[in-house]
Amino acid sequence: MARKKQYIEAEVIDKAMHLFWKNGYENTSMQMLEKEMGINKFSIYSSFGNKQGVFLESLKCYKAKVSHIFEKFTNATNGIEDIKHFFYDTVEVCYKDDFEKGCLVTNTYNEFSGSEDELINNHMASFMDNLKALFIEKLKMDTTKDEDTILKQANYLVLAKHGLAAATRVNSKKEIEDYIEMTFKNL
Repeated sequence: MARKKQYIEAEVIDKAMHLFWKNGYENTSMQMLEKEMGINKFSIYSSFGNKQGVFLESLKCYKAKVSHIFEKFTNATNGIEDIKHFFYDTVEVCYKDDFEKGCLVTNTYNEFSGSEDELINNHMASFMDNLKALFIEKLKMDTTKDEDTILKQANYLVLAKHGLAAATRVNSKKEIEDYIEMTFKNL
């Protein structure tokens, strides 16, 4: 007969997510996960397969925590102004007590660039492709822009979003707000 789990998976994944968010994937050891999650290696391997499995579940957990921001952005209808609000909304998340600074997805994207981990790279590429598609959709609301301009601005915004996510780890809230305002003055 299988033993009953003595933990709630969502709770231990939330703890793991914060650990990965703070330290990155490579700098998070199984021993650190055991301690933070409050469960032993056997339970980790039994429930999640390996460190990568815990990490993938952590990414899902993070995406669920920020899904309301993306839902609001997806449903918005004011074009470039919606993109600006999206930038502010994603920054605001970084100032909540239970969130680390920066964006876990952007941190992961940066950490795994050049990596041969196909599974995680596919997750990151999918996320970034979806984000770029949302930017393009909002930019197209301005009917005076041609396709080439829209694509260039979407690329610019993806890079600006990466920079913004990295900046929230070290820059002040005022510097971040100035960055956002300057970004949108250039569009």
